[in-house]
Amino acid sequence: MSNAKIEMKTEQFVSDVFPIEDIDYVEILVGNARQAVFYYSKLFGFRIAAYKGLETGHRDVCSYLLQQGEINLILTSTYEPEHPIAKFVHTHGDGVKDIAFRVKEIEKLYQTAIDNGGIPLEPPQIIEDEYGKVKIARIGAYGEMVHTLVERTEYAGLFLPDYKEVNQSVSSYDTCLTRFDHLAINVESMDEWAKYYAKVFGFHLLNSFDKDDISSDTSSLMTKAMQNDTERVKFPIVEPAPGKKKSQVREFLDYNRGEGVGHIALETDDIIKSVENLEKNGLKFLYTPDAYYTLLPERVGEIDESVDRLNRLNILVDRDEEGYLLQIFAQPMEDRPTLFFEVIQRKGSRGFGNGNIRALFEAIEREQLKRGNL
Repeated sequence: MSNAKIEMKTEQFVSDVFPIEDIDYVEILVGNARQAVFYYSKLFGFRIAAYKGLETGHRDVCSYLLQQGEINLILTSTYEPEHPIAKFVHTHGDGVKDIAFRVKEIEKLYQTAIDNGGIPLEPPQIIEDEYGKVKIARIGAYGEMVHTLVERTEYAGLFLPDYKEVNQSVSSYDTCLTRFDHLAINVESMDEWAKYYAKVFGFHLLNSFDKDDISSDTSSLMTKAMQNDTERVKFPIVEPAPGKKKSQVREFLDYNRGEGVGHIALETDDIIKSVENLEKNGLKFLYTPDAYYTLLPERVGEIDESVDRLNRLNILVDRDEEGYLLQIFAQPMEDRPTLFFEVIQRKGSRGFGNGNIRALFEAIEREQLKRGNL
């Protein structure tokens, strides 16, 4: 069992303050969407579901919708060198720009968010096509992050107006991914943004860890894990803490040129099959030493999976009072050591694998050492 200290918030959350049904989509801005869509589809087994661009009347941007299970992932690039998307990619590299929330009563929620201190970007508007209409609004957050509110109760189309259905697959192995589990946010001021999500979006604190709880011998971080009332939207908000050497979060902030999404966690119902097939597809994961698995049975107790098989695949395990989880972290998606993906399977646990933080830190520090950034 992990010895990490957990601070639980005991207040009852008022569920009608800002009801979010789920993450509607996550949008990543990239330098070349056509190339990136093949890369993501090949690695993760996503289906190319829809497209908008020149052929659909969009003269400045092109977007591809990737789907698997409940996951909607958009990859977007621009044709114009002076477009804000081009400037974003030039500054940050490929990265998450928009985490959209699926909601109802969008006009009321938007006004509630702004009244509570939300950053106004775009008030509610209607977009429509032959399949109906969708209401959207946009609220700002840390860095250049946008939260699009999406109300689609009067829409019968595949995704959003102006997207043309594609239904194309890239040859890859089935990765069994089901939904977004959480997105980890790297910021300079954890408390500031934890308060922002609590006040503006009605999130509440799931747990928190200080620099003494989450550290290796050379670096550390602090985090507050925030979630909405349905527990479908989870954001661990992470801040670097002083250490002997540069932490993974500080490295991200330096190369990202600011705050942003550090990693996206995708849930699976069969992590062993997922990891085996993700590796076959070409995704590279962080290495975990054999010593971790020697101590694993004593630390987490009885589990359903073979420890030897987990060792071979470098899958980590953590347990809390409600059950256990299995997780693994991939290497960054581009040359900059910024955005990466996690694969997670939950067997009762609602946490984030805090007992694995030291193993994760040491794995990332091995990669930082190779890059000359430790």
